[in-house]
Amino acid sequence: MSTVRLTPTSHVVLGLVETCQPATPYELKQAAQVSVVNFWPVPHTQLYTECRRLADEGLLDERQEAEGRRRRVYEMTAAGTAALDAWRADVDGQTPAFEVRDQATLKLFFGADPAALAPGQIAAHEAKLAEYERTAEMDMPEGMRLALECGIGHAREFIRFWQDVRDRVPG
Repeated sequence: MSTVRLTPTSHVVLGLVETCQPATPYELKQAAQVSVVNFWPVPHTQLYTECRRLADEGLLDERQEAEGRRRRVYEMTAAGTAALDAWRADVDGQTPAFEVRDQATLKLFFGADPAALAPGQIAAHEAKLAEYERTAEMDMPEGMRLALECGIGHAREFIRFWQDVRDRVPG
């Protein structure tokens, strides 16, 4: 196993490269936008820098196109696959906390008008749920399907929460 310091972003990059390889950072960004960013936000600039760092550490193979845009293309190395497999197998190293980064909840906390927030939040979460349900019609590996089901459950709960806020707050 690698002694390289691996972060959650490292594991996102390794997992995306494994799924999409060979892939450029731009292709990884596109894949992330319709998958992992729904539950683990990663700035696209980190995808570019993390690819290069993981290649420097021997976890990814990097080649640069000889012509055209001379994009960098990445593939997994055996060490990268081993590091990703070790992370997936580490069920004891998980943190039980769930992290939510939701601006509407933040606004509620700091005193925003719940009645004003609720309609927009209901619409936004209904749109996200519809997107997830369309995605669920696609063929995908079991792990991706389970993660999608988790997202569907969260979207439904957010809709339920905001409907409750709308219904109990005068306005």
